Amino acid sequence: MTTYTSSVSPDAEDELIGTVFDGRYRVLEHLADGGMARVYLAMDLRLDREVALKVLRPHLGQDDEFVRRFEREARVAARLQHPHIVSVFDQGREHGRLYIAMEYVPGRTLREVLETEGALTPRAALDLMAPVLQALGHAHRLGDIHRDIKPENVLIRDDGVVKVTDFGLTRAVSSQTVTSASGILLGTVAYVSPEQVGRGVADERSDVYAAGLVLFELLTGEKAFAGDVPLNVAFQHVHQGAPLVSSVVPGVPEPLDELVADATAMDPDERPKDALDFRDRLRATKAALSDQQLDRRLVTSGGAAGTGGGGLAPTPHDGTARPGQAATTAYPIGRGDRTQRLPAQPNPTPAPPKGPGKGAGTAVTTRKRWPWVLAVLAAALLAATVWAFTAGPLTPTPVPPVAGQTLAAADAALKKVGLTHRDTEEFSETVEKGVVIDSTPKAGVTNWKFAPVTLRVSKGPERYAVPTLAGIPLDTAKAQIIAAKLSVGTVTEAYDEKVTSGSVISSDPGATSPLPPNGAVNLVVSKGRQPVEFADWTGKSADEASKALADAGLKVDASEHQNSESVPKGSVISQTPPSGELFKGDGIKLVVSDGPPLVEVPDVFGKQVGNATDILEKAGFKVKVEAVLGGVFGTVRSQDPAAGTSVPKGSTITIRVV
Repeated sequence: MTTYTSSVSPDAEDELIGTVFDGRYRVLEHLADGGMARVYLAMDLRLDREVALKVLRPHLGQDDEFVRRFEREARVAARLQHPHIVSVFDQGREHGRLYIAMEYVPGRTLREVLETEGALTPRAALDLMAPVLQALGHAHRLGDIHRDIKPENVLIRDDGVVKVTDFGLTRAVSSQTVTSASGILLGTVAYVSPEQVGRGVADERSDVYAAGLVLFELLTGEKAFAGDVPLNVAFQHVHQGAPLVSSVVPGVPEPLDELVADATAMDPDERPKDALDFRDRLRATKAALSDQQLDRRLVTSGGAAGTGGGGLAPTPHDGTARPGQAATTAYPIGRGDRTQRLPAQPNPTPAPPKGPGKGAGTAVTTRKRWPWVLAVLAAALLAATVWAFTAGPLTPTPVPPVAGQTLAAADAALKKVGLTHRDTEEFSETVEKGVVIDSTPKAGVTNWKFAPVTLRVSKGPERYAVPTLAGIPLDTAKAQIIAAKLSVGTVTEAYDEKVTSGSVISSDPGATSPLPPNGAVNLVVSKGRQPVEFADWTGKSADEASKALADAGLKVDASEHQNSESVPKGSVISQTPPSGELFKGDGIKLVVSDGPPLVEVPDVFGKQVGNATDILEKAGFKVKVEAVLGGVFGTVRSQDPAAGTSVPKGSTITIRVV
């Protein structure tokens, strides 16, 4: 797997050097190689910072499995934000190649430390493993496992910060698989767990197993499983189990021996349940050991002492050479007890004796020429001095005014008077990019020609792009704003029908807008969907109810009509829900009255008034009697509405009686 340190590959020539990916990442130099990708040091031209650019090898870009694994590494590592995990900034495809832009970690891999220093003291080993387990614990807490923990994937930055990298084999714990589509075992065989080899499954305890083997190697300087054939090494994992540290380093403290044994148990149930559990046990083990036990140099069964941490063997100061080194001699240089070591010089070989006949004549000739030689040397020295102070490097030359000029114009002005320059860049709010802000020495001040003039060249205004914040939680948005060297401005809340509560609706200024350092980014945060209060419209005009409810943002369904003897036509018979709160866009149903049901008017022509009235009232009508010529006979001669007409129940029927 790939490492990301500053160790430059011997392959100095590379076709991608100088290439710009995505218009943003300029490749500066080759750093390292891995099985899937090559890693380069690149400059992020947008944010003016160095990054490590991991570029998938071209032939693997045609393999869907490798492409998915490469893209998965970017997604997983970007999610795992932790001080001890190498950060991923960006991912994309350019020039037909997939790439990941990630944090550049200048320093060494843990493998390089082991190769240089051998076994470490218990204190150094435990102090190195603690941040590794914290990083793995963070991944485990989010439901991910690394599956390829080994010294090559642990980086130690120049300032001592430990970082875990290469999440290319990461899987969710629930996936329980460690094989590729072709059935090939993934992970480095020297650190792969027995369950991965035997059953093709992995969980947090598989990472614990690999971390335990790394701790074994830090304490002993040797891998727990050795072999030239991967199948043989895999067999040892399943059938032999990891050896005890005490079998390689006799006298190792018992708590330390037990710690490694528990982590590398063949049965996963006997190991710590995850990396954080392992970390807690590691801390308890360290607390149980004395300073003498922590800092004592461990000696392997072969008699070799470990050379790490507090157990480093002192470098001899007597000039004695180690095997393969030249002898050295210490020379005090006046800074405390520090010494400078220089190669020891052999005794000079005595000059052969001169012949008896030549010595005397040569001496006489030399004495005769000596005055002339002195005169020539004096003249040459005088000429050199005159030249040095008039046309040479010691010539005092006033610095010409170059502030406000382009770098090219300033270069020409300095060369014209024989001066050179070196440049430094800095941001400026007032001076255009590429223009000289000022010089040191300043214009008019005398400068020696041998001393370069320092030009301060403008990089333009210092600006940082506002991140894309819409749709992400407020805390995440604040963290991204601060990481972009900006500040959080006012935070207001508003209802939004699409953005979940607590997430950002919009920012002001918007995404990609340039702001000066600590420029304020104002945020509008969602309160979720807006609630709508509504009243009960039963018995009221259906048209008015529909309009009022629709204006409030509700979807009104007033398609159902029913007859009603109690609710006037066009009014609301019922409403669902009857009243309360809904959200905009929610539905509400109204049942509209068509008035009373229609009833056919009975025929009462020729009937006596009492009988006719009784018939009509039983049919649900009201009766109005009009007497014609006094209504002496009491017989119905006409009715209105006419017989057979359908009218609303409860209507008044007028009968005329003679």
